[in-house]
Amino acid sequence: MTNFAHHDPVLAAELLALVPAPTRVVDGTLGDGGHAALFRARGAIILGVDQDPDAIGRARVRLGDDRIEYHQGSTYDPGTLDRIQGFGPDLILLDLGVSSRQLDDDRLGFSFRPGAALDMRMSRTGPSAADLLAEAGAEELATWLREYADEPKSRRLAAEIVRRRANHAFETSDDLVNAIRAALGPRSGPGDFARIFQAFRIVVNDELEGLERALPVFRDALRPGGSLAVISYHSGEDRLVKNAFRDWGSACVCPPHQMMCTCRGRPLGRVLTRRPIVAGDAEVARNPRARSAKLRLFQTDANGRAEE
Repeated sequence: MTNFAHHDPVLAAELLALVPAPTRVVDGTLGDGGHAALFRARGAIILGVDQDPDAIGRARVRLGDDRIEYHQGSTYDPGTLDRIQGFGPDLILLDLGVSSRQLDDDRLGFSFRPGAALDMRMSRTGPSAADLLAEAGAEELATWLREYADEPKSRRLAAEIVRRRANHAFETSDDLVNAIRAALGPRSGPGDFARIFQAFRIVVNDELEGLERALPVFRDALRPGGSLAVISYHSGEDRLVKNAFRDWGSACVCPPHQMMCTCRGRPLGRVLTRRPIVAGDAEVARNPRARSAKLRLFQTDANGRAEE
């Protein structure tokens, strides 16, 4: 539990350059506490949130209880959102996806290594990936594969899953990998497995819909002039964040053909990253997980809360 050598907070230098001195920080995906440690070293008080009980335990061992509070739960749950609002942050950071530790732990079932359980639950509660693969209909499976994995053969793979589960329940990574190979052909490989496993992880943890619901709550929880920073690893996540930030930074969000403005008529703040910030070659060489990371940042109006 005390070996943190491989944990390397993604885009840390870029984040600190954009938000150098926040005073009250919500680390909405605490993990091992890498980002939280950096901001606490600069004098901030931290609220660390994670739904993985092991992550909370590791972070507590690493960081102790000095100027940091811990909250176990999904960042998108109503109780968590209430606590974030009560904390009064001037920075909320979301480092989405799963950590390297979670990917390396076969018990959690996030990887496609042989024999790993088909679990994928960050909170260890609720339906697992195995449950979804056993219960979802072919149309629902195809929709997930199309929308979250950009899989062109989504219907074929969904039908293959339904056919196979009739004879044998999906229990380990091998069951899903074999279905992928059967549907996509012998040239399918690790890139396809990673993409499709990620899609089911997103469904299991309600990641995209939860993020979409929570983004405006995060925005409104910030103090005037506060910042919402999101590091994403999936195109769907990044698209949601980009579109939300763009709308919030626009003075008018009425339909283009509408003659008279009937919306709020003012921006709610400004987008500090017109294009996402990505990791440089040196960071990617040091931390391959950073390769797909994209950082976007929105700053609320300094004259008041960014409420619509």
